[in-house]
Amino acid sequence: MPEVGRLGLNHQENIGLSQENEIRDRLVSSIYRRAAGIASLVVKQEREKGVDWDRRLDDVLTSPWTGYPAMLILLGIVFWVTSLGANYPSRLLAGALFWLQNELLSVFIASGSPEWLYGFLILGVYRSLAWVVSVMLPPMAIFFPLFTLLEDLGYLPRVAFNLDHFFKCAGTHGKQALTMSMGFGCNAAGVVACRIIDSPRARLIATLTNNFVPCNGRFPLLITLSTLFAGAMGAPATIIGLILLGVTVTLAVSWLLSRTLLRGVPSSFTLELPPYRRPDIGRILVRSFLDRTVFVLMRAVSVAAPAGGLTWVLANLETAGNSLIGHSALWLDPLGRQLGLDGFILLAFILGLPANEIVLPILLMSYTAAGSMLEVDSLSTLRQLLISHGWTWVTATSMLLFSLLHFPCATTLWTIRKETGSWRWTILAALIPTAVAVVVTLSFAQLVRLF
Repeated sequence: MPEVGRLGLNHQENIGLSQENEIRDRLVSSIYRRAAGIASLVVKQEREKGVDWDRRLDDVLTSPWTGYPAMLILLGIVFWVTSLGANYPSRLLAGALFWLQNELLSVFIASGSPEWLYGFLILGVYRSLAWVVSVMLPPMAIFFPLFTLLEDLGYLPRVAFNLDHFFKCAGTHGKQALTMSMGFGCNAAGVVACRIIDSPRARLIATLTNNFVPCNGRFPLLITLSTLFAGAMGAPATIIGLILLGVTVTLAVSWLLSRTLLRGVPSSFTLELPPYRRPDIGRILVRSFLDRTVFVLMRAVSVAAPAGGLTWVLANLETAGNSLIGHSALWLDPLGRQLGLDGFILLAFILGLPANEIVLPILLMSYTAAGSMLEVDSLSTLRQLLISHGWTWVTATSMLLFSLLHFPCATTLWTIRKETGSWRWTILAALIPTAVAVVVTLSFAQLVRLF
């Protein structure tokens, strides 16, 4: 992609593009009307008995009055089932994995292994893996099949259809609604999907703002914290609110970019809604489990293992009476407190740059390594651990906001570098969401302190 910073258009060019888009809309409408007229003259079709369910469903799901409430209700059901159904499996899985941890620890101690060896391997690498698997696997195993079911039914294009008007008002391309929907699966995949946008200006806006919707790596953290501090009944509403906030920030930043760095007139596009399909449950389960759940889990495990070992090393190497991780967290703590967080949380986000999935495990390891070595064998134990380190509803809300809006993971940043061919836009892709996250969390924390 060429440098797009010089794509600002003068007034006459803006008028020309606006007229061109209007002509294109009229041509497309004319072609469809002409095609329908020819078809009606030469094709005789017996009227099928019964109800046209596709049309009836679209009357509800794509209506400006009922489409948005229906979308929120469907998402609410998905997240409610996820948060409610993940509790018991997570507790069982954590109990089994931490029982195995104790057995492995006993074997190492009985064999006379040095403390640093079993500390690094068991309390560092293995414990990080146990947290990742027990906290992430149950929500993903429920959420991804449900999300894939909506995709297989043909509902996601309806979501893009509903959001198209908002993106056009934001000064960007309607296809950004599709790339944003892809970002719910993976922000890196959403960035690659921006290739479907013809305009270099609109494509770059979509690339820079794709990170504001939560991806696979952030959903487990959002679901876990929402369940811990809002309860199983309040978690779906919390997550839907975060998603709506992410979409709102996407539109706001797109609007700002389209009027500053990337000025221009939004292009139009024609979106044909596919027919509703009967879902293939077997294929959905296989695809959601292998392509999404296992893929994301393996990616998380591959980065959680070295991150867990590194965190243990930083927590156990001491200088001036404090660990390296303690010194780093202490240095970041003033900024973290202003944002409603603490130094350990900010450090977890920095160390979690390789993948969003490991932010929470790194934070838990940092807390327990700095204090008591507590085994997090259930969500209630996890909640008590966080509360014992000074967490309140303000801390939880601030972390949810920061997790939603902060810089992309390393994979997404590298994908942006490859797609744009520019380090300038890659750096901006990291700085823009980080600045937004700081402003939002700072404003929230200061408002809470004020009132």
